[in-house]
Parts: sequence; structure tokens; C-alpha cells
Amino acid sequence: MKTTSTNMGVKDRDKMDEEFVQRMKQKLLQMKKEILENLAAESEEFNEIVSSDESKDIVDIASTDLDKRVLGELGDQEVRRLRLIESALSRIDNGVYGLCLKTGKPIPKERLEAIPYALYTVEYQNEVERRNR
Repeated sequence: MKTTSTNMGVKDRDKMDEEFVQRMKQKLLQMKKEILENLAAESEEFNEIVSSDESKDIVDIASTDLDKRVLGELGDQEVRRLRLIESALSRIDNGVYGLCLKTGKPIPKERLEAIPYALYTVEYQNEVERRNR
């Protein structure tokens, strides 16, 4: 029997979802790396940290050796984005990536592809933005 999307088994859906989550994880790690490389290019102090421990890659260094002073070199927007990326990676590790933090509803894959670190569904995000006006 031919398998279609309507009669796809649970294991097939889980595998597809796991593949999607892993793809998003790689995208998040790449985004994190780009932010940290931008920091490295702009921060003399960060370059000293990087050159003092060549055995680590840039992501390891950021995870273990960066302090708030160095993060202060990033613009507020980049710091916020880095924190959202870290939060998304943590949700992946905890098995709850892709669920709205407030409603618990699944965040559509299209939204996650556009904003891999999204915290909320579009509907809830709009509600938050309306309240904050």
C-alpha cells in the first residue's frame, strides 16, 4: 500500500519532525556562530580569549569563557537574538522545541523556518504586541 501524508504512520511523522528539529538546530548553531564571529571581528578582548585557547572552537569559547562585559560589545539586538538562540537550543535539548511557551500549541514549521528561535505562535505574538502598544 502506498503511504500518503494522510495515512503516514506515527513513527514516520516523528522521524520527519526529528529531521526538521535537527535541521533547525543546525540553522540555530550557524546563526549563533555568525553572531559570535561578528563579535570576534569587533572585539579585541574576545580575540585575545580566542587566541589564548586554540583547542576550543568559537562556540565552545562563547559558551564557557564569555562574560557580560564582552557581550556588552554586541548591540542590544544581537544580545537578545543570541539569548533567543540559546533558549531555542535548550528547548531542543529538552524536547519542547516548536511549542508556544504560553499556549503550548505547536508553532507552524513555516514560522520556525523563518524565525527558528520563535517563542510563540503568530496569534499569541500578535496578542503580546497589542498589549505592549
